[in-house]
Amino acid sequence: MDLAGKVAIVTGGASGLGRGTVEAYVAKGAKVAIFDMNEDNANEVIGQLGADNVAFWNVNVSDEDSVRDAVAEVVEKFGALHICNNYAGIGSACKTLSKKGVFPMAEYMRIINVNLVGTFNVARFAAEQMAKNEPFNEYGGRGVIINTASVAAYEGQVGQLAYSASKGGVVGMTIPMARDLASYGIRVNTIVPGLIHTPLFETMPENVYKSLESSVPYPPRLGQPSEIAHLSVCIAENEYMNGECIRLDGAIRMQPR
Repeated sequence: MDLAGKVAIVTGGASGLGRGTVEAYVAKGAKVAIFDMNEDNANEVIGQLGADNVAFWNVNVSDEDSVRDAVAEVVEKFGALHICNNYAGIGSACKTLSKKGVFPMAEYMRIINVNLVGTFNVARFAAEQMAKNEPFNEYGGRGVIINTASVAAYEGQVGQLAYSASKGGVVGMTIPMARDLASYGIRVNTIVPGLIHTPLFETMPENVYKSLESSVPYPPRLGQPSEIAHLSVCIAENEYMNGECIRLDGAIRMQPR
């Protein structure tokens, strides 16, 4: 897929991995719709990249009506939809059972609803619009959905139960969603990041930060949002990449703690 002139939705696009991907897409000539709940950050991105290239929708990804309406408005504004990146997500730190008692069901459902249900919710409405596109290649290509999991999907640490379950669900959706959408010419892939340097790491004590860096086999550092964005661009451009969950983690395998 040639990204020039294409239209993308990036959930969580106002910061971190999403912002890096928004910047990468615009550099390739695409128009981008940011779905986020942080309007101030989104406006900063728009100020940097230009209102002709980027627009913002305040979207709760787990809300059906919010997502349906926003996706339709993106197509109305930009004329089509070709790429959907699902980065929006939240974390949690809670054990199945601890001295405080059992894992609260409301907290478990909060993580699942944003990370797993939200990813599916945006993907399905994005697919609905992509299916209306005229094919852009001889094989009937119409679009690509790029979801985001985490190495926690495979090696969840103590206290990551809900987060790991939500990201494991995203991994599990990848191949059946790719198969579901193949007849429409829509590809589906999942990025599986390791330790990526997002603003969260800025709040950590230096010794904790250095310890995390040294846990990565090679290169011994945290990944950068620009590296996730680079992979996302590669996935969008490479038409033969479909149904894959791609780890980008410096060969790290997370330990229990």
